[in-house]
Amino acid sequence: MDIFTPYSKNGLDLKNRIVMSAMTRNFADKDHSPTDDMRAYYERRAANDVGLILTEGTIIHPSGDGYPNVPHIYTEKQIEEWKKVTNAVHTAGGKIFCQLWHCGRISHPTYLNGELPVAPSAVQAEGNAPGLQEPFPTPRALLQEEVPDIIDMFRTATKNALRAGFDGVEIHGGHGYLIDEFFDTRINKRTDAYGADSMENRSRFGLEVVRAVLDVAGPERTMLRISPSRDMGGLYEWPNLEGMISYLIPQLNTIGLRMLDISCARSNYHETSGKIVRMVRPLWPHTILAGASLSLEDAHKELENGLVDLVTYGRFILANPDFVHKIKNGDPLVPFDNSMRSTLY
Repeated sequence: MDIFTPYSKNGLDLKNRIVMSAMTRNFADKDHSPTDDMRAYYERRAANDVGLILTEGTIIHPSGDGYPNVPHIYTEKQIEEWKKVTNAVHTAGGKIFCQLWHCGRISHPTYLNGELPVAPSAVQAEGNAPGLQEPFPTPRALLQEEVPDIIDMFRTATKNALRAGFDGVEIHGGHGYLIDEFFDTRINKRTDAYGADSMENRSRFGLEVVRAVLDVAGPERTMLRISPSRDMGGLYEWPNLEGMISYLIPQLNTIGLRMLDISCARSNYHETSGKIVRMVRPLWPHTILAGASLSLEDAHKELENGLVDLVTYGRFILANPDFVHKIKNGDPLVPFDNSMRSTLY
């Protein structure tokens, strides 16, 4: 088995095991709709045989925004423009999932019509808000009666994504955003049913979101990203890391999830995602995605050892639309540099 071997499991059929990671690009129009340039960007990767494309984070509702010029999937216009993207990807022979995103406390009133961002508790993130030279504000703690509304936002966004022609959705449960914030006792100071006093309560919100999405999309079209090791808002690994993984992963299995994307900090794979993969795999017999920075040799080892099923790449595919062909032929890759963030190609 290698990275070029087709993959078929739990209703997901791919031409190879190479997945384009979700990467925020900030090129949506003023209405937060995808543009023709975005369509061409995704189409180009599909035409160059990326097995599965995960879109950039796509905001489920205006109240969950946190970045400039990121796409949403809330209005009819946004859905219609996303249809152009999915049609182009499918015509090019690709498959594409929409990453569903609520930023939680990683936001600023600038992006929320002057309102404060929401979070499990009123705990401020470190650093400056995306696209601004201003600190993150102290967020407003969600009221318990507001939680079902957020879950409904994920449910509605899933319906919208399927209407737009996506092959599935990925719930963004990582990188310090809203779902991830509930998992972490340094952010979650609640004392209610979603509170920090037990792993069951800390996991409750994330599990309810996953269950709502599964009810709409089914296990063959639902994926969850988690980041037990990450660097966002000044925090790193989950407290009680092993305990949380030992509780959460079997619960995800029980409610019917079958695809898990482990996406951690921008550092050595074996110190972050690779470590988490080795903790998760004994508890999870289903699809695991991970990688980000793996060499071809290391990717093959992870696949051969049964640790991962699909290998994710981000910046390599951003810098090389023909990434799959290059690594298959042994051609040199264009190195990523930050100037590439300013264009879509």
